[in-house]
Amino acid sequence: MPVSLTGNDLTLSDLKDVAFNHTRIELHQDSVKLVNICRNYVEKITQENRVVYGLTTGFGKFSTVRIHPDQIEELQENLIISHATGVGSNLSIPETRAVMLLRINVLAKGHSGIRLSTLQTLIDMLNADIHPCIPEKGSVGASGDLAPLSHLALVLLGKGKAEYKGEILPGADAMSRAGIKTVRLKAKEGLALNNGTQVMTAVAALNLLRAENICQVADISAAASIDALLGTKSAFDPLIHKLRPHPGQLSSADNINRLLDNSELNSSHLFCKNVQDAYSLRCSPQVHGSVRDSLSHIRKIIEIEINSATDNPLIFPEEDKVISGGNFHGEPIAFACDLLGITVAEIGNIADRRLEHILNPALNRELNPFLAPRPGLDSGFMIAQVTTAALASENKVLAHPSSVDSIPTSANQEDHVSMGTIGAMKARTIVDNVAVILGIELMASMQAIETRQFKSSPALEAVRLEIRKDVAFLERDRQITDDINFMAKLVDSDVLPKIVKKYIRIN
Repeated sequence: MPVSLTGNDLTLSDLKDVAFNHTRIELHQDSVKLVNICRNYVEKITQENRVVYGLTTGFGKFSTVRIHPDQIEELQENLIISHATGVGSNLSIPETRAVMLLRINVLAKGHSGIRLSTLQTLIDMLNADIHPCIPEKGSVGASGDLAPLSHLALVLLGKGKAEYKGEILPGADAMSRAGIKTVRLKAKEGLALNNGTQVMTAVAALNLLRAENICQVADISAAASIDALLGTKSAFDPLIHKLRPHPGQLSSADNINRLLDNSELNSSHLFCKNVQDAYSLRCSPQVHGSVRDSLSHIRKIIEIEINSATDNPLIFPEEDKVISGGNFHGEPIAFACDLLGITVAEIGNIADRRLEHILNPALNRELNPFLAPRPGLDSGFMIAQVTTAALASENKVLAHPSSVDSIPTSANQEDHVSMGTIGAMKARTIVDNVAVILGIELMASMQAIETRQFKSSPALEAVRLEIRKDVAFLERDRQITDDINFMAKLVDSDVLPKIVKKYIRIN
């Protein structure tokens, strides 16, 4: 079934389906009415030649410049063309689809003044898999994402570039091949298309979903390392976690506890002298759980933002008002992106330390140093840990918040900016890096488990077998770059949580 858009009830699940599964979308009939009512009001304003920002005036510092009625269409096209100044790599196709969806959803609220036909063109483009090439750099997150959203809007005009059926084409060619007519913008439509927070929000939303999945994989990876190191299970007893009942901590501790249930390895050392393990092992629920709670907070912010009107001015036909405000300012998402990056970086930090315990002979005397099959002749996972250290350290640099920075633009008219889009891109890179770190930790922990005399739990053994389908046991030194890249993709998927859920409940 297509996702029906009202501008008020889009979910992150819908966003994921449209971004990755190419689920079709349609405009709800209630939104059709609201869009038409708002557009009729805009046309009334222009006919009366009222002074209204963005309709009959210039933009930014030029807001005091009156535009002649005969030049209004040229004004809107010039806005898009002049503002399409993005640089750098293009957003991925899922990211581009998410941006398009969020922009359409904002317009569906009926407060932006766009024509129904223009909005339908954008819907048709998404349903036809026309993906505008949107450079990821060039937004300071103040008047929203002006530059990247202008690159999106260019293709509606038959300009710019777009990906269509695997080819990068001029916008006009992509639209022609899909049988979609290009648009000539009318009053207010340029601002309706390029003013808002949809780029930073789309990238943040997709990486939030990745981070939520990574939290489950992190618990799996931690449990595997704990079992590989003959760690004690007592640190995950629900009795202690109920005395500090943060929801995330409770969930993570319960996951690790269940993952270690019925482990022969765990049972084999129940009466050993070890009473407590290093912090990176026994404090995994406290760290992972704190990340989970932060992500829950971020989810609430993003769920509000994806259903918010963030362009300017906003139009209220029933109240006979056009109001210039600041809903385009990206501060809520900027803070969320910084928090996303900071907290997910900690998943990588603690995973790197668990890996150190598996590989370092000074910390662990039962396993071969660096899990080298023939220590000295083979290096084993020695340099794989250097990779995790490098990525964990890179994450620390990237975790520096973007939102505390600001730089004036537009002749000091836009004198405080959020840098939310930069924060979103940094958070994405941190999530990428953490997927690699967890992948390497899982490779090492499964290698270590296989050198033990006893098996791990049924759930963790199923994870090990899944990994062994594509990543072989390290019998001798070999180049493992391809293995690491495969593991990063596996961590970034929902495969491992789904496997575990066949055996235990996992949160």
